[in-house]
Amino acid sequence: MAKRALIMVGGSRGNGPLYIQAAQRLGLHPITLAADPTQYDYLATKGTEAICIDTNNLDALIHECSRLRATYDIAGITGFAGFDESIPVTVGKLCRHFDLPGPNPAPVERCCDKFTQRQLLAEAGVPIPAYRLAAHATEVESSAAEIGLPVIVKPAMGCGSSGVRLCRNVDELAEHTTYLLGGKHVWRSSPRILVEEFAQGPWYGANIMGNEVIGVSTAEFGPPPHFVYREFTYPAPLSDDEHERIADVSLSCLRALGLGWGPTGIEFRWTKRGPVVIEVNPRLGVGDPKLIRLAYGVNLVTEHIKLVIGEQWDLRKRHSQTVSWRNLVPDRDGILDWIDGDRQAAAVPGVVDVKFYIEPKTPIVRKGDVRDSMGYVIAVSPNRAETEAILQRAVDLISWSITPFPTLRE
Repeated sequence: MAKRALIMVGGSRGNGPLYIQAAQRLGLHPITLAADPTQYDYLATKGTEAICIDTNNLDALIHECSRLRATYDIAGITGFAGFDESIPVTVGKLCRHFDLPGPNPAPVERCCDKFTQRQLLAEAGVPIPAYRLAAHATEVESSAAEIGLPVIVKPAMGCGSSGVRLCRNVDELAEHTTYLLGGKHVWRSSPRILVEEFAQGPWYGANIMGNEVIGVSTAEFGPPPHFVYREFTYPAPLSDDEHERIADVSLSCLRALGLGWGPTGIEFRWTKRGPVVIEVNPRLGVGDPKLIRLAYGVNLVTEHIKLVIGEQWDLRKRHSQTVSWRNLVPDRDGILDWIDGDRQAAAVPGVVDVKFYIEPKTPIVRKGDVRDSMGYVIAVSPNRAETEAILQRAVDLISWSITPFPTLRE
């Protein structure tokens, strides 16, 4: 009898190991198809298989999956977006081709285009920021003038806050437009820029499976003009009425975009108008499954895999705790001399995980997006004040040294 396999397209240093572990616990053989499997150290885990392949080539992926079917019973196909927003679309197409459970690729593809997403949400009456689409610098400038500074300027396609900036004045607007259009930003398609009103207020994120809101988090960011996550907390401190309003708008987003199969993450800002939708992502956010498991006892990765392989999932909450994740973000560019304190931090009661992503002597070049994180600390307790105190005690035990790059003298 052929071994049942779970195909995973792409990789994720955050969620990837969780999917490997969950797949193996479910009796599945995990097989990763990635453009460069060597960049994911978790793929060296015993019992895993990784194949190097162009994940942007649908025909090549179909051919490889067909070849694997000669050896394995392919139970399901899933994947990770990483910085390639096309992978969730590709996964949907592969599932359709092999008649396996999966998302409808058409609405996922529409959702990945932030301009199209904005149009569909606006047509459905979902509260969103004012927005304009621009293809060149003159249009960016006129769009910002129409909306009014400050504005958010970002690529119409992309993930992980890559290329997203808050532009507070005309100089910052011109500088970031030059960055996006001047060859420094990597475009996967023709350059299209979204200029948006800066919706000001607390940030919230809704995690949804199918049509059920599992939890709502809150987050803090590092200093502007970037949007680098500093800290996540589950659950967000919301009243019942506020939670209900976020849940109602979340379900309106699913209806407007034709989503509702599997995981969806929706970002909000709570403004004077109430919850305003910043972005809808048809996938699990990096780190969210770990935090939700600690906060509510629901293993979203396991339940997602069950859906992918055609089994019944169970989204019932087992408990309620407050959990916080603090990103370790450098304050300068340079060479990391050393980073230490992980063992001491991990020994603090209430700390459940400490991880460093990088090794000493690594060059640090901040990009202003999720790639800036050097690691994280996660703490959990019955209430928010206690969790925050535990987290701060642990973070205070971690230190590092970065020697700035030498400056060029004339």
